[in-house]
Amino acid sequence: MSTVQTVLGLDELARLPRQHRAIAIGNFDGVHRGHQQLLTALVEPALARQAVRCALTFHPHPSSVVAPDRVPVPLVTLDERIRLLHQNGAEEVVVLRFDEAFSRFSAEEFVRRVLVDGMSACHVAVGANFRFAFQQQGNPMVLSSLGQQFGFGVTSVPLLAERGLPLSSSQIRNLVQTGEVTRAARLLGRPYLIAGPVVKGRGVGSKQTVPTLNVAPPYKVLPADGVYVTRVHHTGSGAVLPGITNIGLRPTFDDGHTERSIESFVLGPLGEPPTTIRLEFLARLREERRFENPEALKAQILKDVSRAQSFHRRASLWSPSALRAG
Repeated sequence: MSTVQTVLGLDELARLPRQHRAIAIGNFDGVHRGHQQLLTALVEPALARQAVRCALTFHPHPSSVVAPDRVPVPLVTLDERIRLLHQNGAEEVVVLRFDEAFSRFSAEEFVRRVLVDGMSACHVAVGANFRFAFQQQGNPMVLSSLGQQFGFGVTSVPLLAERGLPLSSSQIRNLVQTGEVTRAARLLGRPYLIAGPVVKGRGVGSKQTVPTLNVAPPYKVLPADGVYVTRVHHTGSGAVLPGITNIGLRPTFDDGHTERSIESFVLGPLGEPPTTIRLEFLARLREERRFENPEALKAQILKDVSRAQSFHRRASLWSPSALRAG
């Protein structure tokens, strides 16, 4: 059974069950196809040693301690990261607090205290660009040498490439922020996701354009302002419905609001109003723009709906297997 071990500090590693672990290490922001490859690399060594497949990740992001002026906005929340790691093969997830004291560990201290004494590592998988310990003195070669010393194997997984560039969370972040959600989905192996509680809107859409479900912007990367083809997951009923979603400032209404809104129009019977929804971003239809009046905006929305319906009829293109193949 999958488990989550949220470890608040190094001393609490002692509470983990004493069992062999095959461990993938990373920040795993996005749990993209490269991260998924890292988790796959655990399968054979875990079977050989009858070990638990474990993902070791860190919170907060290490940059918040070592480079606080360069902390990236995350692609996934911590809860989403844990769920995605489980979905992609991790039987156990250990979340270790990254603080000032931890950032000063030498490579040997990290290996001994965390991987060996704390987690009983029998095998470790890392990306080819993995760096760890004080001033990034550790790399896969250093880790392999320490593995020989402490008795565990190491797999260094080559980076996947996309259009000649290493697949990375930074690359996906840039794609989402510029609205290129279709390309981002190819790198993630699934559509980009935003989830949250349904919040009360400003009451304009239901009266002057179309009724929408509104989600408060979460603390994660948001797609560029514009209109998107989306899938709307009703987390209460489990229904998955076609939709279109607008992200932006609603310039047509010029109501003085400066906060971005996320508004979704569902293209099907919704049933019981949801309290929370998940939005999968499939493609960008157009940029957000100002219309002369709400009637002109409504006419454009109906055109957007027609284009979105055509897109949704090709939904098989958005299966996980098709995305990974792309």
